[in-house]
Amino acid sequence: MFHQIRKALADPRTSLRGEVEVDETYIGGKLRNMHKENREKIHGRGTAGKIPVLGMMQRGGQVQAKVVKDSSAFTLLPEITANVEEGTAIITDGHGAYSGLKGLGYGHDVVPHNEGVYVIGKDIHTNTLEGFWSLLKRSIDGTYHHVTEKYLQAYVNEYAFRYSHRKDHRNLFWTMMDRIIGLSA
Repeated sequence: MFHQIRKALADPRTSLRGEVEVDETYIGGKLRNMHKENREKIHGRGTAGKIPVLGMMQRGGQVQAKVVKDSSAFTLLPEITANVEEGTAIITDGHGAYSGLKGLGYGHDVVPHNEGVYVIGKDIHTNTLEGFWSLLKRSIDGTYHHVTEKYLQAYVNEYAFRYSHRKDHRNLFWTMMDRIIGLSA
């Protein structure tokens, strides 16, 4: 039943605009729980055994997050173009997959995290989306302890829904009930 409710909480995709933070994260795959032979194979960003999730957050608006197969430009850029209006100002970290955004008609500011820079001026940052990732990961770790890849999108939907509706004047429960009733009608 909970999985069906989480499925219903998936916000309908709407085009994000204005200023949009884009970032990816990885969920799962704790190093200490891996077999020794898998621990020895880990290189680079330490993403072995982890599931990539792409996040796009309109400042002052909603967050959209999607489990993706990898964090390559081939995977991420089509998701961005499908969910973010052309001409939007996008802010990312220095991940190379985002380098083609200007060529696709977006404004693109980069925060070079690998150089220890996390904010440029007062508006160029991905801190809002990083805060969402923190809430998502702590909630999964603290409540469920482990989520399989099969169900991860449902949990991501739940927390994106909660985050996107956190400032609503209406009680979140009733917003959720309207969504569930609307799907059954």
